[in-house]
Amino acid sequence: MTATSTQSSNLDSCIQACLDCLKDCENCATACLNSDMVQMMSKCIELCRDCSDTCDLCARLMMRSSGIHAQMCSVCAEACERCAEECGSHDSDHCKRCAESCRRCAESCRQMATA
Repeated sequence: MTATSTQSSNLDSCIQACLDCLKDCENCATACLNSDMVQMMSKCIELCRDCSDTCDLCARLMMRSSGIHAQMCSVCAEACERCAEECGSHDSDHCKRCAESCRRCAESCRQMATA
């Protein structure tokens, strides 16, 4: 693989990680909103919403080859890490799935931010 094809592959992987994370965060926030413990899950909902919005914007900036996508990837990684920490502290399957997705996205975004 050439450097350009490797960069393109990494970009595509990061975009997909962002889109997967966006989906899992939205699913988690919705499940938390519909739970009997919605008040106890307010921090989880807040961080999932922040993370999904950040992932959405990050993916869009990478898709259009924006000159600021690396900076956004750094911000996205931070949002993902915060969300993963919160979701990882809960026992529900949707929170665990979200935390894993956030960790994968954070790792991919950190790599894009330093590329």
